[in-house]
Amino acid sequence: MKLSIIIVNYNVTQLLRNCLLSIQKYMEDLNYEVIVIDNASTDSSWGDLIPEFPKVHFISSENNEGFAKANNKAVQSATGEYLLVLNPDTELEGFYMKDILDFAESQPDFGCLGVRMHDANGEFLPESKRSVPDMYNSFEKLFTNFRKNNSKSYYRNDIGEFENAEVDVITGAFLLIKKDVYLKVGGFDEAYFMYGEDIDLCYTLLMNGYRNFYYGKASIFHYKGESTIKNEVYLERFYGAMQIFINKYYKESKPLQYSFLKAGLKLRHKIEKIKLK
Repeated sequence: MKLSIIIVNYNVTQLLRNCLLSIQKYMEDLNYEVIVIDNASTDSSWGDLIPEFPKVHFISSENNEGFAKANNKAVQSATGEYLLVLNPDTELEGFYMKDILDFAESQPDFGCLGVRMHDANGEFLPESKRSVPDMYNSFEKLFTNFRKNNSKSYYRNDIGEFENAEVDVITGAFLLIKKDVYLKVGGFDEAYFMYGEDIDLCYTLLMNGYRNFYYGKASIFHYKGESTIKNEVYLERFYGAMQIFINKYYKESKPLQYSFLKAGLKLRHKIEKIKLK
């Protein structure tokens, strides 16, 4: 088995169906498997997809233990040489998977790879290619909107949308990695419930000598956050994830950056909570 596609579902049955149909359409010539793990959806309609997609391996979780833990659980039953962590609110857009795998095979010390993403309006999603958060680019991300400049910013605006390039961080909406590498570095850190686990994994790969890539020659359609309600729970998880990251990597080794980032996250969190009211 060359490729195992891992999809974590939560209350997005129709989007999941569209995602699976796009895989069916564009992956005909590849030796692959699809593993869908449902994270205790309150909407049980995902079960209607089981007879429609008999080749897909569906797993049901009794509890929603988060995105990281669900992926790690699904990987245990994966048999592919490569893993593709894929969001259910995405759709493949072409017969490019073989080219992507060939590209991955050609790179020494290959860590992970992400592709160009766009939303329903055709707008490029800048989180497709990112830097590791630090004091400077985090200030830009939290308090400014400099996405369209050419600086080596958090969103790597120095790299063209359609280029292939080495980057620090790609998104967990489409994340290709060798299974043995994923297991070697410990997979997703289960301290993260949702958000931040992709940044952590990418950074862990970098620290272990691997190289991460943005592949701009291929694109996916990403509905982005359809299963997410933007409320205080969302804010707690999002900013909590960033706090886990800086605690893990900066608290001891980079105390100045840690203090700055902690204060910035706290302030931005308060601003966002006020916006909800």
